[in-house]
Amino acid sequence: QVQLVESGGGSVQAGGSLRLSCVVSENIFNFNAMGWYRQAPGEQRELVATINVGGKTAYADFVKDRCDIGRDGAKNTAYLQMTSLKPKDTTVYYCNGRVLTRNSWGQGTQVTVSS
Repeated sequence: QVQLVESGGGSVQAGGSLRLSCVVSENIFNFNAMGWYRQAPGEQRELVATINVGGKTAYADFVKDRCDIGRDGAKNTAYLQMTSLKPKDTTVYYCNGRVLTRNSWGQGTQVTVSS
C-alpha cells in the first residue's frame, strides 16, 4: 500500500513562508496527479493546489500567487511552497496522490499562522 508522509508544517507569523514536503513510497510519476488539500475542524477538505503527471499546475483562488506546487522525481517528493501566509491559512494540510479514481492520503501536517 502506498504511503505518503508530509512534513514541513509549523508555526509562523503572518507574512511568513513555509515549505511542505510529501515523500511518496513509490515512483511519484505513477500518480495521475499529486495535490495538497487542507481541512479545518468541522469543515470540508478543500483543494489547495495540484500538479498532474505532465507538470500542469492548478491553484485554489485563495492561494493563487502565494503558493507554488512542485515535485522532485529523483526523491519521489511533492512540495508546496507557501508565502505571504495569513492567519486564515491556519489548519492541517494533507498530501494527496491520485491514480484514476483511487486517492491516497498522508497523515497531515499542521500549519499555524499568527497575526
